Amino acid sequence: MSIVIDVKDIGVSFRRNRKRNFSIREMLLQQKNTSPKGEFWALRNINFQVNAGEAVGLMGANGQGKSTLLRLIAGVLLPDEGSVTVNGGVAPLIELTGGLKSDLTARDNIGLVAGLHGVSRSELKKRFDSIVEFAEVGDFLDTPVRHFSSGMKVRLGFSIVTSIDEPIILVDEALAVGDAAFKEKCYIRMKDLLNQGKTLFLVSHKERDLKEFCTRGLYLKDGSLAVNGTLNEALNAYQKDSGGLHD
Repeated sequence: MSIVIDVKDIGVSFRRNRKRNFSIREMLLQQKNTSPKGEFWALRNINFQVNAGEAVGLMGANGQGKSTLLRLIAGVLLPDEGSVTVNGGVAPLIELTGGLKSDLTARDNIGLVAGLHGVSRSELKKRFDSIVEFAEVGDFLDTPVRHFSSGMKVRLGFSIVTSIDEPIILVDEALAVGDAAFKEKCYIRMKDLLNQGKTLFLVSHKERDLKEFCTRGLYLKDGSLAVNGTLNEALNAYQKDSGGLHD
């Protein structure tokens, strides 16, 4: 199998009064931090590879660097040490919304996100109705996303990023939001993508989601990769340290 994600000796350090190496957008949105000065390493000495077609579950307690690692793979954050090599396009659904712009309408967000991933206008026209139908936002196409509930934003973000044909899909807790019926739609969509040979990198605190899709697991603890093995090995280590995952 070909390697699509290659993480070598990465480290990410932060200062408590500022963030380092974020994208311009994230720096502009950052609010003033009054925490004490001092450097700490959010991640360090992280090494792993992901092969094409694998479904990898990433787990760890809050604050252990899971979202930071996803940002590194998505290319919106740069490591202070080491390197991250991604061979193929990435469809990121990070922080629930998939990069939606709150001041734009749902229609405009579909066009923007698809365009950023190289989807042509003619191709988007073919996919547009199915994106809207899956997201269940047909009555709100020309409404700014800032007026959407969190569930609506997730539906829209998930529908877009899973419809743009990138070979690597990053999902950060998106399946934790929304009603049961929509979750089942997401499960069916994710299984279909895996059957197409897509690579999945899933962050979740829910054991069902991890077991539903993943055969391999990564467990982050104290900024280090404590387990890089089968899903059960990672789950067992996480459960031993945390007392269990959510159902």
